[in-house]
Amino acid sequence: MLTLAIDCATEACSAALFDGTALVDGRCEVINRGHAERLVPMIAELPDKGRADRILVSLGPGSFTGVRIGLAAARALGLAWGAQVLGYPTLDLVAARSWQPSPRPVTVCMAGGHGEWFVQNFANGTQAEGPVQSLKPDEAAKACKHQVIAGNRAREMAELLGDDRMVLDLLPDARKAYLLHDTQLTGNLAPIYGRPPDAKPQVPA
Repeated sequence: MLTLAIDCATEACSAALFDGTALVDGRCEVINRGHAERLVPMIAELPDKGRADRILVSLGPGSFTGVRIGLAAARALGLAWGAQVLGYPTLDLVAARSWQPSPRPVTVCMAGGHGEWFVQNFANGTQAEGPVQSLKPDEAAKACKHQVIAGNRAREMAELLGDDRMVLDLLPDARKAYLLHDTQLTGNLAPIYGRPPDAKPQVPA
């Protein structure tokens, strides 16, 4: 079965085509902005324009715009190809990358909004030890449970902790989506924002 994986929830924009768990071809670029303009051409550069039986897409948390772009592209391609579309949490893929060459406990720390960091602890295997949290840096450092820290804010967290944690400066990369376990995939394509919305509903007068 051919699988197309898409991830543009962070400053990285990536797409990869798999035959089973074998990578056929993939792209990953750190572009910060312009995901909407780059993602579809990136997919089109893959063999047979990325056409697949199944599509995996990051649900977040991450950039609000990036998450929505990835989901919109996955839904549109799934409809056009009659493909199954499944989502996965962004931090799960970062954690899975950190487990190479073997599983180990890890704290994932990624850039969030409004100066906060997304933090989530993972035990050995594929199991998160609790929900993702969006915290100010000092509180995020207190939430760190493990000796290994992965993510694009891992170094800053280690500096706050002031000890000898192992730092893995990782971003999600669709080319590593084969590392995700089936239990980490979901047919519920609701975005994961990791923090309450900034806008508050109006209170009736």
